[in-house]
Amino acid sequence: MLIQRPRRLRGSALMRDAVAETTVSAKRLVMPHFVCEGSGVREPIGAMPGIDRVSIDNLARDVERDHACGVDAIILFGIPAVKDEKASQAYAADGIVQRAVREIKRAAPGVLVITDVCLCEYMSHGHCGVVRDGVIVNDASCELIAKTALSHAQAGADIVAPSDMMDGRVAAIRTTLDACGRCDTPILSYAVKYASAFYGPFREAAGSAPQFGDRRSYQMDFRNAREAEKEARLDVDEGADIVMVKPALAYLDIVRRVREAVSVPVCAYNVSGEYSMVKAAAAAGRVDERSIVIEILTAIVRAGADMVITYHARDIARERWL
Repeated sequence: MLIQRPRRLRGSALMRDAVAETTVSAKRLVMPHFVCEGSGVREPIGAMPGIDRVSIDNLARDVERDHACGVDAIILFGIPAVKDEKASQAYAADGIVQRAVREIKRAAPGVLVITDVCLCEYMSHGHCGVVRDGVIVNDASCELIAKTALSHAQAGADIVAPSDMMDGRVAAIRTTLDACGRCDTPILSYAVKYASAFYGPFREAAGSAPQFGDRRSYQMDFRNAREAEKEARLDVDEGADIVMVKPALAYLDIVRRVREAVSVPVCAYNVSGEYSMVKAAAAAGRVDERSIVIEILTAIVRAGADMVITYHARDIARERWL
């Protein structure tokens, strides 16, 4: 005679929902946006069906519409018209992200605005820092990154999110923000960002592929797991309020390790390559898109993520998948 029958708690949808250990809420999700110069611009990104590069006017309308459906948080990536070796448009008061933040705050004040703080989209060479004699220079890069974060906060960003992976950049940002009266601006650090083949579609979207070499001297080696705990703890010690693991789906073990290593909230980035693979499989009729998206996001949350940045957020909200 069987005393323990686990199937008793699986017999109906009501029963399964009542005892579910992990649930995904739209409140946990952050929608990424690519904003570019111009007016009335909407450029579909071939590798990312449903995602566009948009000008500020269209961005504001998209954010308003998504917010009405339940998307309460976004992250912005800027695509400037002009790039140089000083990334001057990254920290310009009238830069593309700075203007976009101000317009979103006017059009949709109830939306949490996170800004990606990096230099790669603004550098003519496409790297995430200052280059001297072919070398990405760490400390000089941190100065520009901190300057960029401050300009985003001054424009009205709710959270600044450095994604460059320079050593000490969280401390540089925290010091700069605090010195300029922005001590209440949180930092969401891309603490654990791996050099990954999953970023390919993003580089098409943002036009941020490096013109020489690669990013393996500053982004993490995907063979390393213990190092993720070290990076996360360092960023928390430097003042990070939230830490991120990127990518997410192939790195669920890392999400779990980071969750156990720190006490601050953990964010995971369900990146462009992960999104594009799902879209391609769904378009080919190989998977049910809604089912697989919910399963993937549940796995990320189950691994320990408190927040998930995902390009699926819009579909989830508009189609009422949750």
